[in-house]
Amino acid sequence: MDFKDIKAVYFVGAGGIGMSAIARYFLKKGLVVAGYDKTPSDLTHQLEKEGMMIHYEEDVEGIPFACKQQKTCLVIYTPAIPADHQELVFFRENGFEIMKRAQVLGILTQAHKGLCVAGTHGKTTTSTMCAHIMHQSHLDCNAFLGGISKNYGTNYILSDSDYVVIEADEFDRSFHWLRPWMTVITSTDPDHLDIYGTKEAYLESFRHYSELIQPGGALMIHRDLEMKEHLQEGVRRYDYSLNEGDFHAENVRIANGEITFDFISPIESIMDVQLGQPVPINIENAIAAMAMAQLNGCTAKELKYGIQTYRGVDRRFDFKIKTDKLVFLSDYAHHPKEIYQSARSIRELYKDKHITAIFQPHLYTRTRDFYKDFADALSQLDEVILTEIYPARELPIEGVTSKLIYDHLKPGVKKQIIRKEDVLDLVKSRDFEVLIVLGAGDLDNQVPKITELLKSKI
Repeated sequence: MDFKDIKAVYFVGAGGIGMSAIARYFLKKGLVVAGYDKTPSDLTHQLEKEGMMIHYEEDVEGIPFACKQQKTCLVIYTPAIPADHQELVFFRENGFEIMKRAQVLGILTQAHKGLCVAGTHGKTTTSTMCAHIMHQSHLDCNAFLGGISKNYGTNYILSDSDYVVIEADEFDRSFHWLRPWMTVITSTDPDHLDIYGTKEAYLESFRHYSELIQPGGALMIHRDLEMKEHLQEGVRRYDYSLNEGDFHAENVRIANGEITFDFISPIESIMDVQLGQPVPINIENAIAAMAMAQLNGCTAKELKYGIQTYRGVDRRFDFKIKTDKLVFLSDYAHHPKEIYQSARSIRELYKDKHITAIFQPHLYTRTRDFYKDFADALSQLDEVILTEIYPARELPIEGVTSKLIYDHLKPGVKKQIIRKEDVLDLVKSRDFEVLIVLGAGDLDNQVPKITELLKSKI
């Protein structure tokens, strides 16, 4: 199906952060956009306000007329939807064009110059940084992001630019649909082993992804990754890290809540770059984002201004309260390496404070595979409060509970396990110096109420 023939788009699984960005793209194009999602959320309500028709019951009768026209309706689904979903079965049996979200993004990377960011972690922040740099530069860009940019209050940017910035998701090998012009690979720490089975298969998936970069384009890869890339002829290769590589930082200064560094580049180095979201972990993300933007022609002034004015992503080291007496933030970190980096950053920022984390583990398989690593990462903090595991798409696994992490926390770490429903009562009854909510599950839904409770105590 040619995108030019489409008059309607139907989403099976409309409320995901990535799906909603594409829904907004088609809404901006003036098409009929509708879909199904299992549960209402702030995001689905916002999409409805923007003109999308969404229903929350699995029901073929609820599909709008325009979306039942086989020749002019494109159906997009998320891999989280089961194959026997009534609506998906209806579209399949009636010969509709059905695509995964990643396939649609793949088509867009062939129609534009795709600037993609892949990796186990860091990809949402790095892609959002790159999109902001590009959008405020003379180049501009489109963007499909995996989080809500605080600069724009949305997860997409639409423009007439030749460039499109895309977060390249390795889940279900989705990023194999993309054809990047350039890509950053931030990390390849094994994850999604319920999909890949082994670390070797995970690393092979990234190797194959590197083959998809278009000749004339470029790869920016973090130094010392286990994966071995395989590039087409004519693809340039650069490496980066915090303090080594073709692109890196020097003269890093952290003082008074601000971070400044010198950006060292083979194209043009830039002195005294001020990090708009001053979190140590973001220095490396900024280096990668600046490198990709610079390789595409952003000027030194545009790069420096872009990083200085970057405001972050919802749920990524997201400060809700920041006073001398109390700090409260939430972070989407849900893999041991992400937890480690998050904990290290917050410890670096608040060396002399008592730091408490409330962590909701995400997925039984991930907890089973990495519970010792989670415990090691969380043990950098003073106190750890665990809730039950958020199952997402999974059924329980016998013997796999949050207690696996609890039992392996290092001596000296204050710890407890509570029900998710009791989190607000605990916050109400306690005083904190630094509190962080960690995880990719639904505990984040309570963050606004936690913020209110804590503010009432100040």
